[in-house]
Amino acid sequence: QVQLVESGGGLVQAGGSLRLSCAASGLTFSRYRMGWFRQAPGKEREFVGSISRGGSIIYNADSVKGRVTISRDNAKNTVALQMNSLEPEDTAVYYCAASGSAANRDDRSYDYWGQGTQVTVSS
Repeated sequence: QVQLVESGGGLVQAGGSLRLSCAASGLTFSRYRMGWFRQAPGKEREFVGSISRGGSIIYNADSVKGRVTISRDNAKNTVALQMNSLEPEDTAVYYCAASGSAANRDDRSYDYWGQGTQVTVSS
């Protein structure tokens, strides 16, 4: 059974930083592109960024504006999302997801999802 478990969310003041982590099990982690998405209340789920099997990274420049970094550790089956200079607009539930296909921004191309972790940024 595939499991993706996010951690590291919480309440932070604007301008602060958080590091989210996602631990994967039940799949051959190194064969999957890993993505981060977020969903704010009343809004559609939004692509944040993804990292390919080989480490190529794509970010949603519009939403994160160079404030986030994605990394993966294939030996530990983990993927991380480092977020800096957080803004209240970053408040959302953050999800990690695994995709076995080449597509990376479309959430429909992801096969497995975590339960999400809440990030709240206060002004």
